[in-house]
Amino acid sequence: MNLRDRNIGRLKSTHFDVLIIGGGINGAVSAAALAARGASVALIDRADFASGSSSASSNLAWGGIKYLESYEFGLVNKLCKSRNQLMESYPSNVREIRFLTTISKGFRYPVFLVYLSTLLYWVLGRFATKAPRYFTRASLKRRQERIDTSDAMGGFEYSDSYLPDNDARFVFSFIRSAMDRGAVAANYVSSTGSQRDGEKWQTDVLDEESGETFSIRSSIVINACGAYADAQNSLAGQSTEHRHLFSKGIHLVVDRIVEAAEILAFFASDGRLFFVIPMGSKTCIGTTDTQVESPETHVTDEDRDFVLDNANACLNLVRPLTQKDIIAERCGVRPLAVQGKDGVANWVKLSRKHAIDVDKEKAHISIFGGKLTDCVNVGEEICDIVQNLGVELPSPKTIWFGEPGAAEKSAFLALAKDANLDSYTTANSREPLSEKLWRRYGERAAALIGDIQQSPAMAEEIIPGSGYLRCEVSLAADREMVTRLEDYLRRRTELSLVTPAAELTHGDHLKEMSRLLFRTDGERRVAEYLGDVQATNDSPDRPLLTGT
Repeated sequence: MNLRDRNIGRLKSTHFDVLIIGGGINGAVSAAALAARGASVALIDRADFASGSSSASSNLAWGGIKYLESYEFGLVNKLCKSRNQLMESYPSNVREIRFLTTISKGFRYPVFLVYLSTLLYWVLGRFATKAPRYFTRASLKRRQERIDTSDAMGGFEYSDSYLPDNDARFVFSFIRSAMDRGAVAANYVSSTGSQRDGEKWQTDVLDEESGETFSIRSSIVINACGAYADAQNSLAGQSTEHRHLFSKGIHLVVDRIVEAAEILAFFASDGRLFFVIPMGSKTCIGTTDTQVESPETHVTDEDRDFVLDNANACLNLVRPLTQKDIIAERCGVRPLAVQGKDGVANWVKLSRKHAIDVDKEKAHISIFGGKLTDCVNVGEEICDIVQNLGVELPSPKTIWFGEPGAAEKSAFLALAKDANLDSYTTANSREPLSEKLWRRYGERAAALIGDIQQSPAMAEEIIPGSGYLRCEVSLAADREMVTRLEDYLRRRTELSLVTPAAELTHGDHLKEMSRLLFRTDGERRVAEYLGDVQATNDSPDRPLLTGT
């Protein structure tokens, strides 16, 4: 019986202190914090964990520099503090990166005034990063030759942080941490409604894999459904102070167009920030900011043209990018919290700050808005609220976030050195294998060394050029609740974002990966995945992608 099947059984038979509905960043940190402090926790998601907005970001943990323009100094101060905390707590997974920003003629502020704002940002960030630098047009060109400076007034460089692996994997690390501390989580379990029965909640659910229906009993329900929070509250009969507006953002992944370790930032033709982000051997470009009425969105030709046109206008490329260059696409909505059911809000000026509504009488919590940078604050606030609703947390001071400490890492690196782990190489990587495996798996990476020592073939890439080893796939099969092949290719890793489909499906590589993940069910899962890919490519709204 696999991990998911065991957890489904426990969901049916256990009464929980808290049921969390939604496995994005808000639900993941809520589960990790509560489980670490002693609550009995269940978490479900109607799809895979982090399959919504939490897998469609720019892979950045930033302090909200753009909110300086709307004078939200308190919010920027809070986000910078949260960013610094993540960088300190996750030194392998949240790293400082430089942003090289170009200001074009006609921009709404003089370039030196914008540069001064980066100094203020640095101060609000408590000097935790490298200092900003100012560039004239000539020095900007010397700094990065790919930037088209023909219309530039100048530029500057400042720091924020980014995730070397994908955003969804970082989110999943909190869910894995929660399960390690006793939480019961399952993906592809959808809520069909919650009812308050006396002092308890009964939530009816559907197992999307088996078609079975059952109920989960809990003292408290937390709605962490992200963009679908309003719909979930309707199912639970909840009336809340906040609701969501939606801003769609998309990114396009192409072969590497700039040899740079920093992020190139521009102000796009609509005045919004636009990024060219290094992604290993690829480049991720975006984002858009388009108001939509529903979280069910897709990438349009207009979106693609906007991103490609801005990239072509801002960069001196060997040849202009076209839609044929697109390897993969990321599309999601930013759920923006707004007060009032019928109130009018200027969605363009809405920030990503979160709001938490509490129905004390019925012990129901709803989380609105939020972003990855602020995730630790969400977890802490949820613990306080749950305690105030009457659930005792036996270990209220337990630190529930962060990587293992320096001593643990040193012990692992010593073990890796003894095993000569870094003699094994992976494609397109400038990072030692020991550092990469530690970042992805922490102390669990020691088991991978044992697998490799037992069978050197486990150190081979599962797909040539992918950077992922056979032993990693085996570990994911046992510990990461990979239910469908896309879960691994898109969220536990970024393989389908950076590997052209021709390489991904060449030969028997995908079949071998699926066999390691699903054993005897491997062939069916490959057919399921390829069918979904074909259905996507057959859609008139999307071009034939080479990566997804």
